[in-house]
Amino acid sequence: MRSSDLLLDAFDRVRESVHAAVRGLTEDDLTARVDPDANSIAWLVWHLTRIQDDHVAGAFGTAQVWTEDDWISAFGLGFPPGATGYGHSRAQVAAVRAPADLLLGYYDAVHARTLEHLETLTETDLDRVVDEAWDPPVTLGVRLVSVITDDNQHAGQAAYVRGMLERR
Repeated sequence: MRSSDLLLDAFDRVRESVHAAVRGLTEDDLTARVDPDANSIAWLVWHLTRIQDDHVAGAFGTAQVWTEDDWISAFGLGFPPGATGYGHSRAQVAAVRAPADLLLGYYDAVHARTLEHLETLTETDLDRVVDEAWDPPVTLGVRLVSVITDDNQHAGQAAYVRGMLERR
């Protein structure tokens, strides 16, 4: 098995988790918050997708799906184009309102772009430094594992919130 096959499988598993957390929920369900400072499912999925889009595009030197395919207009959030949700305030989290089909449409577009990149990888590509701002510098392999980890954490949080909503 190639390393890229493991990465493809990991990103496919994230996709399954994201779809399971969102599927069948109304926009009100997706934006519900368990307390005023908690993240909603909509924000969590939007954020994990933005991080994946930002980090994968940066690592491969391509444009983000968010701007290239104009998802920024489809969402109409009014955030700067580079916003990923990192450090968002309570009000900014509340501003992320979107129906399930929009959230999953953007996620699936980012997922497809990610898979396109991964299918071109060779083993030596994973050692390529993609971010020298860290000590030690971040390689492509480390960046991709970081994205998978972040995605899984947020998808799990979204699933937890969904479970809480279903028990109400």
